[in-house]
Amino acid sequence: MPEIRNVLVLCTGNSARSILGEALFNLHGEGRVRGFSAGSKPKGVPHPGALRLLARRGIDTSTFRSKSWDEFSAPDVPQIDLAITVCGNAAGEVCPVFIGSPLKAHWGLPDPADVRGSEAEVDAAFEETWRLLEMRVKAFFALDLAVMDKAQAQMALAEIGRMEGAA
Repeated sequence: MPEIRNVLVLCTGNSARSILGEALFNLHGEGRVRGFSAGSKPKGVPHPGALRLLARRGIDTSTFRSKSWDEFSAPDVPQIDLAITVCGNAAGEVCPVFIGSPLKAHWGLPDPADVRGSEAEVDAAFEETWRLLEMRVKAFFALDLAVMDKAQAQMALAEIGRMEGAA
């Protein structure tokens, strides 16, 4: 199994879940794995709730931006080894499909950007999404991919996607 060094977290708008996923892969990757995020129809800016959560966690928010996945088809970008969609199919969202040959996984979660209410209620939704994504990212880092072939890795990644909170 080839080593996974670059993970691209995808969602349609690239403003909430995928931004959090990018941050979590970079946080837990400890330089071994780099996280990126993108969307098929980017909103243009990260959701304020995502930025507030990252700031509360002491993560510099200045590098996060909502961007198109087209940026990852340019010639001088890092090769993506794993593409993960985090949109919630059960919620009727259309997930982007990453073209190319990386491993692929679907870790669908409800969109915290859909929560309406007070700032505290929105922040609580983002905290829950962070918790569920962090659980998945930690499960990913617990995998011994070196002893798996591609089919076994795909099955393990799919199992992670079925963890608590799957949409």
